[in-house]
Amino acid sequence: MVTAYPLPEGFTELEVFAIGTALLVEALLGFCLNGLTIISFRKIKELRTPSNLLVLSIALADCGICINAFIAAFSSFLRYWPYGSDGCQIHGFQGFLTALASISSSAAVAWDRYHHYCTRSKMQWSTAVSMMVFAWLFAAFWSVMPLLGWGEYDYEPLRTCCTLDYSKGDRNYITFLFALSIFNFMIPGFIMLTAYQSVHQKFKKSGHYKFNTGLPLKTLVICWGPYCLLCFYAAVENVMFISPKYRMIPAVIAKTVPTVDAFVYALGNENYRGGIWQFLTGQKIEKAEVDNKTK
Repeated sequence: MVTAYPLPEGFTELEVFAIGTALLVEALLGFCLNGLTIISFRKIKELRTPSNLLVLSIALADCGICINAFIAAFSSFLRYWPYGSDGCQIHGFQGFLTALASISSSAAVAWDRYHHYCTRSKMQWSTAVSMMVFAWLFAAFWSVMPLLGWGEYDYEPLRTCCTLDYSKGDRNYITFLFALSIFNFMIPGFIMLTAYQSVHQKFKKSGHYKFNTGLPLKTLVICWGPYCLLCFYAAVENVMFISPKYRMIPAVIAKTVPTVDAFVYALGNENYRGGIWQFLTGQKIEKAEVDNKTK
């Protein structure tokens, strides 16, 4: 006999189904696109360059976000979280780890593109590996803090997935939030802003725009900005007065990151796109050098 669980407070059956469906579509689409990015890097020799290792890092992190979203979608269809409090902590940690690694890796790609186009210096494998390892260890440091007592993981308003608990708004939350935001949103955003501004000026002087230099930063702000605003609002006001369904919107928007990133950093990369085409069709790409261009 199947147990019928009650609807989460503040949600209708249609809204729960819609959120679950949105999360499922985001998870499947993002996982397929980033999985294709990862497999192509592994199979196509021409794609295995130091610069593309950073693109691979983004794809790996985004696949992790998709797995997190898939679990949330499955729980949404069940109407409850079936994995207990320990599962909630693991889910929150895994989601934060992959999200922060994705942001840090995006900043690393911006740094690489600045040097590629502005200083004409070629990234070495040792540098690329060091940057990738640092991005993941840095993300792991901040993600483990709520497990150690600085910040806290708890259920999202739908109560079918877990993330940083912003409902309390106490000193512990506020100090963690501000430190987290500075080191994992503002600094990466500043790196991307200054790097792509310099690249834009270089393109402007040459009159040849190889890619949209504003797109990566816009992706960061549009996908993660609503969630950041919600968290900051929770630091100064009682966020519980906002309807649970509205508080779920930033989380759903954030889960679009894997799909958007795949188009910005892999499918939008002219030579990487050629490598993916070679993997899918067997038609060899003509140019071996990959320079992280996007169109």
